[in-house]
Amino acid sequence: ISPTWFWSLIQNDFNTGNIDLEGCMRLLEKMQIPFDEAHVTNIFKKTVDKRNGQIISMEDFKAIYRTIVHRSEFQELFRAYSPDGKILPDSQLIKFLVKEQFCTEATETTAFELISKYEPIDEVRKKKQMSFEGFVRYMNSEECSIFKSQHKTIYQDMNQPLCDYFISSSHNTYLIADQLMGPSHLWGYTSALLKGCRCLEIDCWDGSNNEPIVYHGHTLTSKIPFRSVIHVIDKYAFMSSAYPLVLSLENHCSPKQQEVMAECLKSILGDKLLTSPIGGETEMTKLPSPEALKFKVLIKNKKVGTLEEGMLRTDDETGAETGAETLAETEDVSESDLLSDEETDDTTPIYRSKSPSKRRGDRRTSSPPPSKKSKVKKPKVAIALSDLVVYTKSSKFVSFEHSLENQKCYENNSIGESKARKFVKHSAKEFISHTTRFITRIYPRGRRMTSSNYNPQEFWNVGCQMVALNFQTRGTQMELQDGKFLDNGGCGYVLKPEFLRDRNTTFTPKNVGAYSKPMSLSIRLISGHQLPPSSLSKTNKADPLVQIEIYGVPEDQTKKKSSVVKSNALCPKWNETFSFNIQVPELAMIRFCVEDEISVVNNEFLGQYTLPVLSLNTGYRNIPLMTREGIKIESASLFAHIWYY
Repeated sequence: ISPTWFWSLIQNDFNTGNIDLEGCMRLLEKMQIPFDEAHVTNIFKKTVDKRNGQIISMEDFKAIYRTIVHRSEFQELFRAYSPDGKILPDSQLIKFLVKEQFCTEATETTAFELISKYEPIDEVRKKKQMSFEGFVRYMNSEECSIFKSQHKTIYQDMNQPLCDYFISSSHNTYLIADQLMGPSHLWGYTSALLKGCRCLEIDCWDGSNNEPIVYHGHTLTSKIPFRSVIHVIDKYAFMSSAYPLVLSLENHCSPKQQEVMAECLKSILGDKLLTSPIGGETEMTKLPSPEALKFKVLIKNKKVGTLEEGMLRTDDETGAETGAETLAETEDVSESDLLSDEETDDTTPIYRSKSPSKRRGDRRTSSPPPSKKSKVKKPKVAIALSDLVVYTKSSKFVSFEHSLENQKCYENNSIGESKARKFVKHSAKEFISHTTRFITRIYPRGRRMTSSNYNPQEFWNVGCQMVALNFQTRGTQMELQDGKFLDNGGCGYVLKPEFLRDRNTTFTPKNVGAYSKPMSLSIRLISGHQLPPSSLSKTNKADPLVQIEIYGVPEDQTKKKSSVVKSNALCPKWNETFSFNIQVPELAMIRFCVEDEISVVNNEFLGQYTLPVLSLNTGYRNIPLMTREGIKIESASLFAHIWYY
């Protein structure tokens, strides 16, 4: 360390004498060194125990600083490029960037930018050089993160039809715990929106005083007013992303309260609410793009009649007063249809009607009823709410064949995970052909009472746009979701690969054929730094190991495991290389999971990081770590060398 630089930084803190543990942490904070309290406490204790004291001198602090900041793996790299082991001239820094970090475009300008950004020592910075202190700060920075910096911005084409994107989607967004007893809470909406979620679910029921409520019907989950939910959505809708937000209404309300819902949506969301096709066209052959729908909220609900009829009504707002109907019926359905878990996400009440009255304007009135199943009436849809549905009309899924012949581009299907899984298994080709044309939403089966999640990857593999997960339930499934949507600037829309957008595609996850662009990926796991200690450790210890997992098409799914480093969470070293051959990198995700080996059969989760394989940066990279709750652990990271071709 340059002695004058270091002493000038710390001497004020030692003016009044030596410092204690709290002072030591304060000083590290002042120097902007991320640290884990358990690790600093342990290093501090070791330092003072030698003298049975509670305070440290400037020399002691320097030793503690070195233990945390001066990592040997960084020193090796620095020495390899520094002529004297003390300074990195700009020419050598450029060499390092080109050769090791694969920054082939690195120039003097690049080097000067890095030096002025990361070099803390004035005299070194003025000479346009980098000291080891600057090098460490650069290696720990976002620029050396494993996640490609250009993917942290919106870099994809946002002018394709909505159905060409994977869309970040949440299920039962109002729940923050389980499906049976848990609290419903506005925080569910706030946190999902802040995470960039672009499709929220709102389960609406009749409430008292003609005010609709949101909760998980027929369960003991608590209730929140629909109005409050829309206020929260209005406030946070576009805080994390400018692209369209879809409100998926699971509507159990009477027509009267549906009118209240429509009024709420219009009065609270105002201009944000999309109420008619952009450009006024009603003959639609394809959906508009996320770009064209920026800052718009779309309502996904059952709709009556055509867009054109709705438009005419909107133009002639006096319709209701001149005796026009304010509600309409959706089609007749049989009881078994209604009870199938595929029609709505949840347990659905049965609306019985006294007579199987026929739908108005049904040209097929002469055809006999499909079967002798008892007839029930679908709930009626209030025209006021129906008219707010433009590009996202909920439409019952019958079959792929039926959709191909009858479905309009603005009609979307919701398919339960069990049925969807059967389609993936037995009719993947038809499923993909369907998702190239229509927005398809997948939701967890109703039996997942604990709000557990399914693996979203199997449905992304067939191009499903809205793969809805319980955001409140952490685990690998949500980590895949978070990782997938880190891409494209975290805006909640990720462009699907070409082979899942092309209507004539022959791609299937089990038979990738000519669509394979194999990638050979090599990861040298070098070390870890300030990993969270084991919950069993009284100090700062753990027995860490790293699992590297690939998720993607079936033949790409794989998992590799490092060795265990005994009793070292501060700076474990592995130096192990793992190789992967990935057939369809466009769909592949990679997950680094750090665990503490508690016994031969039991590991404790310490942290993880998941990202799309195509967002991997090459060269020497730091891998941030997230808690189970998806929060970044500021001081902890892995260090690896990444290479692929």
